[in-house]
Amino acid sequence: MGCIQSVACKSRIKRENIVVYDVSATIDQCPTIIEENSPIVLRYKTPYFKASARVVMPPVPRNETWVVGWIQACTQMEFYNTYGDIGMSSWELPELREGRVKAISDSDGVSYPWYGNTTETVTLAGPTAKPLRFTVSMNDNFYPSVTWAVPVSDSSAPLLTRITRDQSFTTWLVALNAGSKERILLQTIKWRMRVDIAVDPARPLGSRAALAGGRPQQDQPRVLTHMEPIPPNALSRPNANDAQVLMWRPKRGPPLVVIPPK
Repeated sequence: MGCIQSVACKSRIKRENIVVYDVSATIDQCPTIIEENSPIVLRYKTPYFKASARVVMPPVPRNETWVVGWIQACTQMEFYNTYGDIGMSSWELPELREGRVKAISDSDGVSYPWYGNTTETVTLAGPTAKPLRFTVSMNDNFYPSVTWAVPVSDSSAPLLTRITRDQSFTTWLVALNAGSKERILLQTIKWRMRVDIAVDPARPLGSRAALAGGRPQQDQPRVLTHMEPIPPNALSRPNANDAQVLMWRPKRGPPLVVIPPK
């Protein structure tokens, strides 16, 4: 039976019919791990941010499909690798840095707008006869490589002296009608990851780097009591990995693009 009146076409699923409970958002209480087993790069592995929620969805009407899951966006990023008094390399999101957008999608680059498509989302195709209970969960951490040597030089001499990183994210739990694209926001979480590593390049490989800044553990995420709207850029391409640029910013001379955006 088709819809005769537009009122009848409005979905029967409303925010007040969806139950969300056991919302959990944590960052593991361990420090960032530094790996110095390569003569070319230092690697570090931050603790994991983990979010999960249990959801009860009301019966889904015929001809409707709903997806419930996590959407994440990066809202601020500073990521500097300093090489003594020569200069620094810096991973940057130009649109975010210049204030042209408020957030950039942190999707896996395939499952837009979702963070991922394994544990992160559940798809419910109608008609379903009774309420459905399920859990959606996600996790995130940083595991990058930073060159010991100046990235724009032919020399392989280790000159890296400091790594500082400070990134903020907003993560939403959302129910999305796959057909009409109607979005119901269920939860908003804010979290931040900070890294501060001091490096003595004169020391032998394996003993150059140590955590600095005096706070080995991360601040715990905040589960907001209100819903924060999702900026349009958080829902579509490019994601943060494709949008980021590696710049070389020397103490003297003009900056250079080392790795352009994808």
